[in-house]
This record gives sequence, structure tokens and C-alpha cells, in this order.
Amino acid sequence: MTHHPVSLTVNGLREYVQVASNETLLALLRDRLGLTGTKNGCSAGECGACTVLMDSEPVNACLILAVEADGAQIVTVEGLANDSQLDPLQQALIDHSGVQCGFCTPGVLISARALLNRNPHPSEDDIKNALRGNLCRCTGYVRIIDAVKAAAKAGE
Repeated sequence: MTHHPVSLTVNGLREYVQVASNETLLALLRDRLGLTGTKNGCSAGECGACTVLMDSEPVNACLILAVEADGAQIVTVEGLANDSQLDPLQQALIDHSGVQCGFCTPGVLISARALLNRNPHPSEDDIKNALRGNLCRCTGYVRIIDAVKAAAKAGE
């Protein structure tokens, strides 16, 4: 198996790793860097549990080869909190009971953070559109949408 040198910044820390040609960004993050907040739900880009920010854009880490992330800035759910201070989205999900089993939560948080970074005052339709790639089997989305609205309002 051919290995390639990759340099990327993950949650503000520069990482230098050798990756196999077929290694996904998800495997690199979880198995090699120990960032297990990013979940492997389907391995097909259908559920959104593995969503991370790559150069400020939400991507399914299960569909990105690690070599494609060379030189990229990656933010995982672990990178949202600032020291011991939760990201306003994280706090809003707690406050609005938008978490049940929690499996979808990392991907939902990353997708919602990407939305609020580019549109700090989203409409409900904007929120629904931003979360369309994140499947949740527990909450029915209403509480998640309410949490994103509240985080947007808190950021005003």
C-alpha cells in the first residue's frame, strides 16, 4: 500500500501524518488522531454523522480521502468549544433538548455552525436546508431547528 505525507490543521493544531492511499479523512480523525466525536454512521455520505468543516465548508469525512485534506483546515465537533466554554450552538442544543441519543449531534452541530458562519441570521428554511444532509432518528428536528434559531438570536 502506498503512503503519502499529509499536513493539515485540525482544530487549530498542525498535524503531519503518513496516510494510505485509501484512508478516509474520517479514519484519520477517529483512528489516528483520536477525535471520536466525528461518527461513522453509514460510510456512504448519506447520514451526515461524519460531517466536519474542511476549509470552512461542511463535508462528509467518510467520502474524503485523507490525502485530499493535505493543506486543509479541519474543524471537528471537538474544535467547537473554546477551552471550557461551549459553542453557543452546543449550549442551545442542551437548552432546547435537541439531543437524545446524540449520534447525529456532532454532524448537526458542524452543519449548523457552517450555516451560522456564512449567514448569522438564517430563516427557518435556511436552517432546514443546511441540515438536510443530517439524519436524526430521535428528535424529529423541531428542537434542533429551535436550538439553531436560538443560537442565531444569541449571536446578534
